[in-house]
Amino acid sequence: MSRVEAHRLQGSTAIVTGASRGIGLAVAHRLVDEGARVCITARAAEPLRAAAAEFPPRSVLVITGRADDPEHRREVLDAVAAGFGQLDILVNNAGINPVYGPLMELDLEAARKIAEVNVFGTLAWVQDAYHHAGLRFADRGGSVINMSSVSGQTPAAGLGFYGISKAAVEHLTRSLAAEMGPKIRVNAVAPAVVKTQFARALYEGKEAEVAARYPLARLGTPADVAAAVAFLASSDAAWITGQILNLDGGLLAAGGTA
Repeated sequence: MSRVEAHRLQGSTAIVTGASRGIGLAVAHRLVDEGARVCITARAAEPLRAAAAEFPPRSVLVITGRADDPEHRREVLDAVAAGFGQLDILVNNAGINPVYGPLMELDLEAARKIAEVNVFGTLAWVQDAYHHAGLRFADRGGSVINMSSVSGQTPAAGLGFYGISKAAVEHLTRSLAAEMGPKIRVNAVAPAVVKTQFARALYEGKEAEVAARYPLARLGTPADVAAAVAFLASSDAAWITGQILNLDGGLLAAGGTA
């Protein structure tokens, strides 16, 4: 990281959902490294507390809860307002995919839950942050970064409805960007396979074979995604909104799928 990047987010405050491990945790670390104060959230208390111990003192707030729970959202936003007095960056990273297989065998209740967390939860966080008087999110010219996936752009075997939910997130991102400018910028990142516990079933035991389909000949890392999120959150991206940044090592350009 350059000296410029190390201070790029100085004085900013961020919320990162789903931040106890993997991509969310890496994003939180990158934002803190660049000078932001961050509230990290996740469902499981113990992993979240363990994650918080990795950060410098007083750089993070830690609040446990489900991303699709209105009471949790209210608690987080109130705590950020009380502790930091502002919100500049909202990273909607929390997402689920409890099913794998063909759409013809999909449990519709599971599909509804995926949509509830991945799509409606993303919109709800933006709405609640926007309307929270104590955060001054719109007044400060905030930035929203949503987490999508390349499976939202091209069908991926076994990931049908997850991809559908991410396609919805991408259109939601563009729609929010059109509505919320000029004060708030809204973008998304769309990773291919990243080496996390969440994606482990897609590469475990066959990493070399999977990576061979990527022009850059490797899978993504959480740090790859975190760097892109930090860029979109920063003033370096001041004229970027409504964009979906593919982080895929060239996979889609080569005609591949997740």
